[in-house]
Amino acid sequence: MLDYIGIVGALGEEVETLCEHMENVVVVEYAGMEFHKGVLSGKNVVAVKCGVGKINSAICTQILIDRFDCKLLMNVGVAGGLKNEINVGDIVISKDVVNHDMDATGFGYKLGDIPRMDKSYFEADEELCQLLLDVNKEVNPSIGTFRGRILTGDQFISGKEKKDFLIEYFDGFCAEMEGVALAQTAYLNKVPFAIVRAISDKADGSAEVDYNTFKNGAIVHMVTLVEETLKRL
Repeated sequence: MLDYIGIVGALGEEVETLCEHMENVVVVEYAGMEFHKGVLSGKNVVAVKCGVGKINSAICTQILIDRFDCKLLMNVGVAGGLKNEINVGDIVISKDVVNHDMDATGFGYKLGDIPRMDKSYFEADEELCQLLLDVNKEVNPSIGTFRGRILTGDQFISGKEKKDFLIEYFDGFCAEMEGVALAQTAYLNKVPFAIVRAISDKADGSAEVDYNTFKNGAIVHMVTLVEETLKRL
């Protein structure tokens, strides 16, 4: 069986563009999701839009592992920037990822800890993330490139108080809604992963204006990054 790289996007614009660049595409549907299997930048890939939220992301990731035997996973999409130095349009690449809305504090756990699990902060693959970091600085020099902790929760962050808390408590670089589900699923299946996020807003209530301004450029940056990284794997 050929080894495949799974590429997961939440909203779909990046995935749609990547699929347009793929060769020998076969589309297979599972759980209401369309999995595009083909060749991209000389590599065997499966690209899929998972939909918004942790449950969609987890289901999608397990399908990529079980049905397509993916040996490497990349999750691409958008996020709200948390740290002041990270601007709209910049790219954040995962160091690790955590559930910021996992709250079992009533049982004595710390916020973010997953009860009865040996790990709650899931480390991304070091080699893949370093490659993504280096490639983005080279092919997208007009934007900032950061590596740090990505926070996931089934909630949209748009208030200063919540934003400040996430920075202080978790040292988060950005907040989104799918990454940790892919990461936890990958960890349990012993599959390396990386999460890449283009910053769509500053998580401060300006998302609508910022998103419409940044979207087209961010898709170009993301697609360029993914395709060039695949060439160098």
